[in-house]
Amino acid sequence: MNPPASTPENAMRKWIPLVAICLGTFMLLVDVSIVNVALPQMSTDLHSSFTSLQWVVDMYALVLAALLMVVGTLGDRLGHRRLYLIGLVVFALASLACGLAPNAGVLIASRAVQGIGGAAMLTSTTSLLNGSYHGRDRGTAFGVWGAVSGAAAAVGPVLGGLLTDSIDWRAIFFVNLPIAAAAVVMTLRYLANDEGRISGRLDYPGAVCFTVFAGGLTYGLIESAGDGWGSATVLVSLGVALVALIAFVAVESRSANPLLDLSLMRNRSFVGLSLAALMLNAAAFAHLTYTSIWLQSVLNLSPIQAGLVVCPLAVSAFVVASLSGRFFHKLAPQWPIGIGLMLIGAGALLLTLVSAGSSWTVVLPGMIVTGLGVGLATPIMMSSAMASVPRQRAGMASGAINTGRQLGYALGIAVLGTVFARRITSYVTASGKVPDPQAASSALSGGRAGAVLAQTPADHRAAAEQLVHAAFAVGLDRVYLTAGIVGLVAGVLVLLLVRRSNAPAPWEAQNAGKPTAGAASAH
Repeated sequence: MNPPASTPENAMRKWIPLVAICLGTFMLLVDVSIVNVALPQMSTDLHSSFTSLQWVVDMYALVLAALLMVVGTLGDRLGHRRLYLIGLVVFALASLACGLAPNAGVLIASRAVQGIGGAAMLTSTTSLLNGSYHGRDRGTAFGVWGAVSGAAAAVGPVLGGLLTDSIDWRAIFFVNLPIAAAAVVMTLRYLANDEGRISGRLDYPGAVCFTVFAGGLTYGLIESAGDGWGSATVLVSLGVALVALIAFVAVESRSANPLLDLSLMRNRSFVGLSLAALMLNAAAFAHLTYTSIWLQSVLNLSPIQAGLVVCPLAVSAFVVASLSGRFFHKLAPQWPIGIGLMLIGAGALLLTLVSAGSSWTVVLPGMIVTGLGVGLATPIMMSSAMASVPRQRAGMASGAINTGRQLGYALGIAVLGTVFARRITSYVTASGKVPDPQAASSALSGGRAGAVLAQTPADHRAAAEQLVHAAFAVGLDRVYLTAGIVGLVAGVLVLLLVRRSNAPAPWEAQNAGKPTAGAASAH
């Protein structure tokens, strides 16, 4: 129950639980994007390969995607406050390990543990907000929390650039420690304890099958960049993923308490929204990793400058998302979501204007248009998915949408990375200007263009520089084209499949009664 707001002190105390929840949300969402601008410096410091850089970004999103649904059910059993605290502590310890990592392997493993902590926090936030606030205060709390979630995407690249520029890339992980400590103290002191209300067996077989499927698919896609589609490693990984997917379907169809009720797949609107969630992050955000490498290693921008270049995407998304509820809430959901996804596709296609002689300004129109699409499609996606299923499955629907978004980002990084690396390799090899095209291509993809130029004799330096700029341009062109097609196809699928539900909006249902168990953040 909220304390009476009769004094300024009580009024301030009332919002401390919101601050505690927003701190954790901000921290875990910033860590999705904060890493991108630090990749070139990481690559140089840790002598890492292009594949390792992909895993530094991808491992966090992959573990989030694999664990969101099963960790969400733990909150219903252990209590959401306890699960949130566990997530904060695990995330903080993993961040410390990331900052101290002596090599890429330790960093990637620590990013995986970060993902575990992030999943525990992300699945707890909505239920904690519902339990802490009521009536008009609940609406205010959700509004602030949504704004913080959107701001995290905008702040991430800039904060990452600032810390990398002024201190070191390790500072992007160390900064999580005081934030997590403050959130733990406030959670223990001001968030009411909630006991788990649900008993029964967790769907461990389903969780294992889904994790193996997601991991095997992502691993196979990433490794195909260097080994080729016909290599034994890639074929075995993709084969394991296929077997795990078949096993997941078999397990879920027989489970009394499934992670995902397969009967929801007969709901065309839910299927359309799930595909939209999967494809949105792949089309809108996955290419930013390779854009950041180009900005820093080819155009020689500093990390903070690179962060500012991609910032218009997040800013325009934040502005449109803030206004969309006021202007588009009466529209059938397929229109804002479908048109938003098409704008994302159009923005990615605008980015194909990058050429060998381009400066950073060429990407600004594409970033802004992509951001408009993200701001239009994202806010209504979660509520539409929850409204499209029976109320008792709303928590499962929110978990599935969050899982789809994180898995889409992980797969997008893998697929676009393969496209990027193979296109650069093909171009460098065809040029015939490099004695070891495979090594040169690997260095370029991994953000070490400077090292390639430094090893080039002075009388060939100008030609080598032209080759570097041209190779990156053709690689990025193929990446943006792929992302654009994904966005446009996703928009068409949503317009064809999704229809308005007659069910009440989930936030209305939550305001009228008890919170929906297991509901997770839309971001």
